[in-house]
Amino acid sequence: MKNFFTIIGGMGTIATESFVRMINHRIKITKDQDYLNYILVNDAQVPDRTTYIKDHSKPNFFNALRDDVLQQAPLKPDFFIMPCNTAHYFYDDLANLTDVPFLNMMRIAVHKFLTDYPNEKKIGLIATEGSIYDHLYEDEIKQVGREAELGGPEIQPMVTELIYSNIKEKGVVDKELYHRILRTMHDQYGCNVILLGCTELSLAQEKAPDHPYNVIDPQVTIADVAIELELQIRSGMDPQTVVKKYLY
Repeated sequence: MKNFFTIIGGMGTIATESFVRMINHRIKITKDQDYLNYILVNDAQVPDRTTYIKDHSKPNFFNALRDDVLQQAPLKPDFFIMPCNTAHYFYDDLANLTDVPFLNMMRIAVHKFLTDYPNEKKIGLIATEGSIYDHLYEDEIKQVGREAELGGPEIQPMVTELIYSNIKEKGVVDKELYHRILRTMHDQYGCNVILLGCTELSLAQEKAPDHPYNVIDPQVTIADVAIELELQIRSGMDPQTVVKKYLY
């Protein structure tokens, strides 16, 4: 297979399924051959990211991701995508394993915020406890001169319930809870834009988009970037040159 990319997924599987569906449905097609070529590595056995980030005595999820990257790298994909925000804790270590370009979903999402909302000085951030604990998105936002608003102590328990109790454990999206989180971030903490810093939150947005709030959805953003890049590569452009503009 030529002109393909590799998706390092399975964190969690339902969120990865949402991402693949997004890739397939956001591309314009008239025949089977218009779809993109990709390999999906749905590694559902990757240990929980937040658990390790908060307690290094727990299983380290890097080892599984390292094996996935090293398994795929000899196949020479055009680029890697990892649609799990919290797993980007090990982004640099994973990217350094291979010469294959490895897109950083977090950085691409933050730059989309800058492009789409250049006058906004802060962005609301909702994410896993692991991402919040290790300042993953917060650091990326500060790097570009913006402020991350995390909200008050009532926000994280609601976000954790939505991600873990609802989506990961039951496979369902609590629409009312998702909308309540967005409403609270907007009304009480002045967030005109809210970043969905977990792919389970991206799934919530897919299933419950009927709200008035502005969101930056990294999963949608990276899907659009993957489509743009792969179509350019398919047309004959050099993969390294094409991908370089998104390697922030």
